Amino acid sequence: MAQSELTTGLETPSGKWREDENFPVGSWLIRPALRPHVHAFYRFAREADDIADNPRLSAEDKVRRLDRMGEILEGAPGTESPAAIAMRASLRETGVTAQHCHDVLRAFRLDAAKRRYRDWDDLREYCRYSATPVGRHVLDLHGESQGTWTYSDPLCDALQVLNHLQDCAADYRDLDRVYLPETDLAECGSAVAELRAARSSAGLRRVFDRLLDQTDPLIAAARGLPLAVQSPGLRRETGVIVTLAERLARRLRRGDPLAMRVKLTRGDFAAALLFGVWRARRWGQA
Repeated sequence: MAQSELTTGLETPSGKWREDENFPVGSWLIRPALRPHVHAFYRFAREADDIADNPRLSAEDKVRRLDRMGEILEGAPGTESPAAIAMRASLRETGVTAQHCHDVLRAFRLDAAKRRYRDWDDLREYCRYSATPVGRHVLDLHGESQGTWTYSDPLCDALQVLNHLQDCAADYRDLDRVYLPETDLAECGSAVAELRAARSSAGLRRVFDRLLDQTDPLIAAARGLPLAVQSPGLRRETGVIVTLAERLARRLRRGDPLAMRVKLTRGDFAAALLFGVWRARRWGQA
């Protein structure tokens, strides 16, 4: 993308779309009328994420663009962000709060400038804005109670941490951004520079396993989500997502994110669909 293209609008699309995610985004499992609104939120978050991850933009320019997205979302005139315009229309139609959108913008402002995370609590605070708003927005669209956030928040945080582990080498190489907590790196005898290696050192493997150990209880807590939601379609979709989180965590236990990108296979998605829907049906009859 040429520099001139970066200045004609706010958005700098990376080409990624919902099919590239580890979990279904507004899939056929949920009510058809709600799918466009889930897609609108995903598009808004995706475009903001792409701004924050664009290596050709300065931190100041990234924040300016993200701020402008928030202004357009709130009704400011302008056509520079089609995603914000579409999101504004979705919020108007559904009555869902704009706070979830502003929360993800806050996370991506952090990404524009923050390169390191101190400890697990610091990382979880980032997830509070980068991940949990996604689940909360979908639950709000379905009219679910805020009590479901108790289960949705840990699921979204777990998925975010798993994604950080998947992308740890690329994040460091391309953006000099490291989500692996500094305290874990130090205590496990590892260092940031080891992320440039072709394979993980023993110390870095200990860091991965420690983060997975801390993620497992989040996934365990998330198993209550399908039981808590009232919408049958959303119960099925969340059942699938919980199952995908379990499978991805297991793959990261066995795989090396430096040697290759550890990711879910088509078989994982097929198995998660069958098992997740079965679990959701069983929970729905409980």
